[in-house]
Amino acid sequence: MVNKLNIGIALLLGLAALGNGVFMIIDPETWYWLVPGVPDRGPFNQHFLRDIGMIYMLIGVAFIWGAMYTQHRRVLWGIPTAWLASHAMFHFWEVWVGICGPEFLVIDFGGVTLPALLGLWLVYTCDKGQAHA
Repeated sequence: MVNKLNIGIALLLGLAALGNGVFMIIDPETWYWLVPGVPDRGPFNQHFLRDIGMIYMLIGVAFIWGAMYTQHRRVLWGIPTAWLASHAMFHFWEVWVGICGPEFLVIDFGGVTLPALLGLWLVYTCDKGQAHA
């Protein structure tokens, strides 16, 4: 049961990250204005957004690949989760030091904190309910 749930979560995270990354690369200015909270964090920078878009594309591929191939699943899910968790911690730090208000933790939850938590879940449970390859 855990394995099927993990596969579904990994595919969902992977497709969402991949789609987000493609959007950031193809149309960074529209992405910038559509994502809640982003314009409040600083001026539009197409180069930076495209750089981060490439990271999201790699994250998406890693989660999808890990869903399909069990042999290196912990690494394929662990490395992008490390980035997602670091990103989420940075958002908490911004609130802690007063760069932005706590309302941004709510605004950012679905796109920042939730993916990190789901990634942590995947890494923690990835070997449960399956034979080791």
